[in-house]
Amino acid sequence: MESESESGAAADTPPLETLSFHGDEEIIEVVELDPGPPDPADDLAQEMEDVDFEEEEEEEGNEEGWVLEPQEGVVGSMEGPDDSEVTFALHSASVFCVSLDPKTNTLAVTGGEDDKAFVWRLSDGELLFECAGHKDSVTCAGFSHDSTLVATGDMSGLLKVWQVDTKEEVWSFEAGDLEWMEWHPRAPVLLAGTADGNTWMWKVPNGDCKTFQGPNCPATCGRVLPDGKRAVVGYEDGTIRIWDLKQGSPIHVLKGTEGHQGPLTCVAANQDGSLILTGSVDCQAKLVSATTGKVVGVFRPETVASQPSLGEGEESESNSVESLGFCSVMPLAAVGYLDGTLAIYDLATQTLRHQCQHQSGIVQLLWEAGTAVVYTCSLDGIVRLWDARTGRLLTDYRGHTAEILDFALSKDASLVVTTSGDHKAKVFCVQRPDR
Repeated sequence: MESESESGAAADTPPLETLSFHGDEEIIEVVELDPGPPDPADDLAQEMEDVDFEEEEEEEGNEEGWVLEPQEGVVGSMEGPDDSEVTFALHSASVFCVSLDPKTNTLAVTGGEDDKAFVWRLSDGELLFECAGHKDSVTCAGFSHDSTLVATGDMSGLLKVWQVDTKEEVWSFEAGDLEWMEWHPRAPVLLAGTADGNTWMWKVPNGDCKTFQGPNCPATCGRVLPDGKRAVVGYEDGTIRIWDLKQGSPIHVLKGTEGHQGPLTCVAANQDGSLILTGSVDCQAKLVSATTGKVVGVFRPETVASQPSLGEGEESESNSVESLGFCSVMPLAAVGYLDGTLAIYDLATQTLRHQCQHQSGIVQLLWEAGTAVVYTCSLDGIVRLWDARTGRLLTDYRGHTAEILDFALSKDASLVVTTSGDHKAKVFCVQRPDR
């Protein structure tokens, strides 16, 4: 296996112990560690081969679709210039998700409320093939680490995988109602969380399967950690679990006061996987040590800091954490809230550094690799670029006539690809003023 940033053969991939992770702009010192005698179990490829997958019986999902309620006062105010370079318009309903192929960043896959998913070319919007066969809204889609496979998943729990070069379906499975889906960062292994509380893991395309049983409530969000050996999963009851993917057992479980007081909405990890951020409808973002499983920080926006604490099971009526992430070059974290607040927190001091206001709720945020620039998309149909060092708005991009529901950023930050309730996906060429 190989990392996303390497194009050489799998045999050239260094063992995990030799990989260097850093979050600053320069390496102050490189310390050589004695790895001791070689241990085959430490090789990630071998570890994934050693996982004891067991065949699981397929479970029937329901037939209910996901209908997005229109945002009052939003759609009608979005008419204006179109800054996009390419528009993909083959969907006939809201487009819920988008992902770019990690190797070349030349292909996109989108899924929508029309029960369809398409793989298409970013340069001209040319359709390569349709991921056919779904019978419910396609809410999850993504390419494998080496861009050879593309997976799509619909709300009923039907997952399908295609070989990109041959455009042929190579695997499918029907789990419970789908909450999230993600490829392993270095192996042809697919993970998904379902409404019955299970997290599934499959080898693709042979279909070997393993399940990680959570509480009796939906596994609402999840993320494989950078080492590829662990995954963090958040649940509707506020519980956070860090799983050992090889052993199939939880390493840490955070619940009660350690967890959240409402359903989790999003999780993220920093570059080396030492820190995890979790977000919830309780308006809290919790900073968790992946090593100890302890909460080391709690962030709330100032706009709700004076409100009384929510009781168990209670949810904020006006706000929630919708997206979050770590900066790769500075000790900063960004949290996006439903009330339109983008909060930039200083991890070293655990204080609010900047608060950037949007006209409407933030749907997702992404950090640009190698800089302190954070991108946001929101329900007003606009993509914005912010300088996290100053809190200043750098620029924005417009073109959608409805809310943006998802977006993706190319590795070199030259392209932003958005999906929207206006039934379209758009490609924007990013030109920052400070470039």
